[in-house]
Amino acid sequence: MSTRPSRPSPRRRSAVLAALVAAAFLPATAAYADTSGAAAAVTQRYVALGDSFTAGPLIPGEIDGPLTCLRSSNNYPNELADAVPFAEFEDVSCSGATTEHMTRAQGLNAPQFDALTDDTSLVTMTIGGNDAGFVDILLECAALSLSDPHGNPCERHYTAGGGDELAERIPGVADEVESVLAGIAERSPQATVALVGYLDLLPERGGCWPVVPIADGDVAYLHGFQDALNAALAERAEAAGAEFVSVSEPGHDMCRPHADRWVEGILVTNPAAPVHPNARGMTVVAERIAAALDLPAAADARL
Repeated sequence: MSTRPSRPSPRRRSAVLAALVAAAFLPATAAYADTSGAAAAVTQRYVALGDSFTAGPLIPGEIDGPLTCLRSSNNYPNELADAVPFAEFEDVSCSGATTEHMTRAQGLNAPQFDALTDDTSLVTMTIGGNDAGFVDILLECAALSLSDPHGNPCERHYTAGGGDELAERIPGVADEVESVLAGIAERSPQATVALVGYLDLLPERGGCWPVVPIADGDVAYLHGFQDALNAALAERAEAAGAEFVSVSEPGHDMCRPHADRWVEGILVTNPAAPVHPNARGMTVVAERIAAALDLPAAADARL
């Protein structure tokens, strides 16, 4: 696991994160006088929980923790911890994690809740995608696309029984995430909690088969499933008194050109695991969290 005092990063960061670092060390002004106490409270101890969309598999950078977690030192928790002056920082995210791995070991990775303490002041987490079966769904849909690349074979597969199997999974996943949020509140009652959504994997419609092997007619169906999952997570976060950080934005999915992509497709052109955030995507997520929580200077920065 990553446990260290936060420190200014030696790596080049985006303009927003650079502004965060600069603002954090500027002398206090009258404008900061009313919020300095709150900012100090939030920046006491930061714990990052989550799955591979937190861990950042195969993004260049030192691999920290168990090798099987593929936890990059350039994931969004590290980006945030390098930009904001947290007194303590611990990243226990792990690729492949589900909600059960909050309280249960995942191979060599201890239960993620073990990192939570009474004095934890900020918790961020992206979780639920593996509970919903993201990987299996994409593999199934990719295989089905070979028989009907311009149709909707995946949608037909998951709705063959008259209902919608994927839509029916969402309430159960949301229930599990709600339980996780309650567990965080129990263990770290003073913490600000940010539940971070998932970056868009696919465009709203159209697709780019065979570069991303999802049939053209299935793109809108799967995009809608991811939107519905993010919406359900947002509802549960609000009910639990947590902040939901939306990172969904059109124009940065797997079908986009190399320079515009925040998540990689099957054919990786920016170093990262296939169908996962790349380094730019992680920077964007860190920026969104900093802005949503009004961490130092984030409210005045532009993405």
